[in-house]
Amino acid sequence: MRISVIGTGYVGLVVGTCFAESGNDVICVDVDENKVKMLKRGESPIYEPGLTDLLKKNIEEKRLVFTTDLESAVKKTEIIFLALPTPQSEDGSADLQHVLAVAKRIGRVMNGYKVIVNKSTVPVGTADRVREIVAAETRQAFDVVSNPEFLKEGAAVNDFMKPDRVVIGTRSPRALAIMQDLYAPFVRTGNPLIIMDERSSELTKYAANSFLATKVSFMNEVANLCERVGADIDMVRKGMGTDPRIGMQFLFAGIGYGGSCFPKDVAALLNTAKSYDYDLHILDSVESVNRRQKQVVVSKVKHHFGDRLKGKTITLWGLSFKPNTDDVREAPALTIIDTLLKEGVTLRVHDPAAMAEMKKKVGNAVKYFDSNYEALKGSHALIVVTEWNEFRRPDFDRMKSLLKEPVIFDGRNIYDPKIMESKGFVYYGIGRGERVKGKKG
Repeated sequence: MRISVIGTGYVGLVVGTCFAESGNDVICVDVDENKVKMLKRGESPIYEPGLTDLLKKNIEEKRLVFTTDLESAVKKTEIIFLALPTPQSEDGSADLQHVLAVAKRIGRVMNGYKVIVNKSTVPVGTADRVREIVAAETRQAFDVVSNPEFLKEGAAVNDFMKPDRVVIGTRSPRALAIMQDLYAPFVRTGNPLIIMDERSSELTKYAANSFLATKVSFMNEVANLCERVGADIDMVRKGMGTDPRIGMQFLFAGIGYGGSCFPKDVAALLNTAKSYDYDLHILDSVESVNRRQKQVVVSKVKHHFGDRLKGKTITLWGLSFKPNTDDVREAPALTIIDTLLKEGVTLRVHDPAAMAEMKKKVGNAVKYFDSNYEALKGSHALIVVTEWNEFRRPDFDRMKSLLKEPVIFDGRNIYDPKIMESKGFVYYGIGRGERVKGKKG
């Protein structure tokens, strides 16, 4: 099939590359000329495992091309994916200016029947708005489809190539037949292709992400209670998660969720509900809990050091909101950095992928290190912010020799408190009962 993808951000680039990998001819469009030049060279602007190899392969095989010429791309293709940014406005709503502006341009240059697919996460009713805008600009036949993405950063290529489900929102038999044909190679093993109306499809994405965010905030609330009653959240998680009605996913306590999806999608769903004069009380609490949770590790740092905190040097391992991505949007690290800098703390940081992105946010207010061990030198404590695999089995003896004080604040519970005690560390986890006092050594 001939496909165009408008927007080469995280979603658009993965979608375009993966459709090309399945044999389609794909044109990716972006307004950023420098970004397009970079992509033409086979260089990915985002860190996503497996993406660069597929990008280079499909460019070489001429199935994937990049351009700034939207008009040409629209005229050459029959399916047009909108993968445009929908940033959060001040009131929490999704800003649709890019989606609606591109819809207008598509309508003006259409040269035949097109299927226009909303791949961006957009509020309920957006398909209707896009349909009205395009219809006002053209007499050509077209359909608008809602096809939300369910890609996990760090596993996006695999998620797209082997989806657990594909949701298609359309009431058009013609558009449905095209979309079913397009996705047939991806659902050969029987994973469902779910058909529904456009508004249900749009709401499905927000509801799914908001429910997962609810699980995270609920477990963080229980973890905070564990600390007060002397229970261990890891044991509670295992006891809960083995119930098949609950499941093990998204039950890990920590320092809050971040990224480009959960915070924005929860806020957008809250805004949608309010616009229909309905209060989503549970989601209000989910958002509130997450804001507070990002400060939990800072509270532990303040409690440990007391009036000795000012002037201390502390190391952060991990800056991205989750492992296997360079995305720092809404990352807990941002809150931790901002708060500790205001307390007069010097920060040394390391992340396998996200340091360049963090530098765009905080500049040289922190010191960056290519080695996680180098970042520890002379620090009074370590905060584990992101659970990258390379942090899970470190050389604890080396760590202890590098730190001025053997103190670890484990924001992701990746270490065993008993091992920390035996190694002589003062260890703080999240929801793991009282802190473990390390042996002197």
